[in-house]
Amino acid sequence: MQKYYAEIFGTFILLFSGAGAIVTNQVSNGTVTHVGIALVFGLVVTAVIYAIGEISGAHINPAVTIAFWVSGRFPGKFVLPYIVCQVIGALAACLLLKVIFPGLNNYGMTLPAGSDMQSLILEGVL
Repeated sequence: MQKYYAEIFGTFILLFSGAGAIVTNQVSNGTVTHVGIALVFGLVVTAVIYAIGEISGAHINPAVTIAFWVSGRFPGKFVLPYIVCQVIGALAACLLLKVIFPGLNNYGMTLPAGSDMQSLILEGVL
């Protein structure tokens, strides 16, 4: 059970810190900068790996969990519980950011600059 709590905690910390840096950058008119946001994500991932790595493996992302499972390095019976815990942690972080910053419209989302079709093609190709 401890590994599930660790995944909730780790994912929460990653999303709250990383998305929080993006939102803070948005509301402060760019004072955090893209470099600052990248540093937050990188340093938080490093800290989370050190904090919970020995407990749960510090997947903190469903894509990582699935990749470990597909490569045969993670038992299939733990995939769904890990993903559920990661979603719980992510939702909790996002909800807390919504409470802290109630008046925002997009919470740092990347919005397409062109049409929907143009964005679909560019995202698919790149």
